[in-house]
Amino acid sequence: MVWISFLALILVFLALDLGVFNKTPHIISTKEASKWTVIWVMMSFLFSGVIYWLYCNNYIANPDGLKPAAASIKYLTGYLIELSLSVDNIFVIAIIFGAFQIPRKHQHRVLFWGIIGAIIFRGLMIYFGVLLIHKFAWTSYLFGAFLIYTAIKMLFSKEEEKFEPKNSFVYKALRKIIPVSGHIHSENFFEKRRHIRVATPLFVALIVIEVMDVVFAMDSVPAILAITSDPFLVFSSNIFAILGLRSMYFFLANMLERFSYLEYSLIAILTFVGLKMLLHDVYEIPEWASLAFIAISLIIGVIVSLKMNPEAVAEDNK
Repeated sequence: MVWISFLALILVFLALDLGVFNKTPHIISTKEASKWTVIWVMMSFLFSGVIYWLYCNNYIANPDGLKPAAASIKYLTGYLIELSLSVDNIFVIAIIFGAFQIPRKHQHRVLFWGIIGAIIFRGLMIYFGVLLIHKFAWTSYLFGAFLIYTAIKMLFSKEEEKFEPKNSFVYKALRKIIPVSGHIHSENFFEKRRHIRVATPLFVALIVIEVMDVVFAMDSVPAILAITSDPFLVFSSNIFAILGLRSMYFFLANMLERFSYLEYSLIAILTFVGLKMLLHDVYEIPEWASLAFIAISLIIGVIVSLKMNPEAVAEDNK
């Protein structure tokens, strides 16, 4: 019943988003994006109170026997991990929109449908990830090693290694399956040209974003499984991070360079959760310590970015 209610709540949020608040395509201003970013973050944090109430009254299955306070802390820790890892997602989305020249007023529509796909794919990955950990405990070591490998790869990756959407396998494969238009005349994903149905750049950008989200989920899902293998906590923290991704994208899209040092925060977080998975049989790190480490890592990343990029700050204040 709780699962059905939660999914129904998500559908209501999405229906209001596209059918009421963003019914007419328009350019999302930084002010509007910042307002919605604050709203989503507040709702996500307030949901930890719902988590406490659900686990306190045994309204949901509790396979790990978590106490209400521990469940709330695990949810918040997982949410912060997903939120922090979504920063890389924002960088890639900005590159994809730029490569396919998607007008700003149509970007929200692409992200809206991209989020629906992300919810479905994340749900499947979480289901199988939890299943693997519960059936084969040793897979937690594989996930932990993979996260540390990812962190090392991020640390030593060269800055000139940039993702090129039009050179990707996804784009090339899509063009072989369906004709692709090079022009955007409306907000539609498909158009008819001389009695031939063609995909617009909006649809191409959507597919590339969906595939890249699956790639990023290969990091984020194991990362949150290091915190908890409780399906509802993993899924709910993931979903709230995804739902807030659009507003965060429009809020940060023009300020990505300012927060360049957040990359090191992500490396620290991935390394931490990787070690947490590898050492869980030797030492169980307290949940408050995990939450504190992740929160402090993000705060330090933001502060250092602002200190080291004063020119970007001055430019934004003009």
